[in-house]
Order: sequence, then C-alpha cells, then structure tokens
Amino acid sequence: MRIPQIFFALATCAGLAACGDTTGEQALLGGGAGAVGAAVLSADPLFGAAVGAAGNVLYCKTQNNCN
Repeated sequence: MRIPQIFFALATCAGLAACGDTTGEQALLGGGAGAVGAAVLSADPLFGAAVGAAGNVLYCKTQNNCN
C-alpha cells in the first residue's frame, strides 16, 4: 500500500519541476501538484497547494533553463 503513495509523490515532484511560460502558470502547475500530492498523502491540500505554488515559482525563477 505504501508503494503507490511513494510513486505518486515522485510523480508529483516531477510535475513540480515543470515550468510554465508565465508566473501565473508556474504557480498554477505547482499549486495543483502540491494540492493533489498532499491529498493523496492525507495532508492539508490547501497547505500543499501553497507550498507547491511557491516552490515551483521559486524553482522556475532561479533556474537558467526556465522562463
């Protein structure tokens, strides 16, 4: 039962690594991945969305290969 959760968590991390073209898209992609990941892991989806959005925007703005 634990393996599907770990697989989903890794898939969520891969989704967070995807940059959008604008800051809004980056926040939306990260927030969606964070909310779904938190819900699957029985955590607070709102907190997961906030952390995911912030993390993805920060990642995309600091990497040279993203917009």
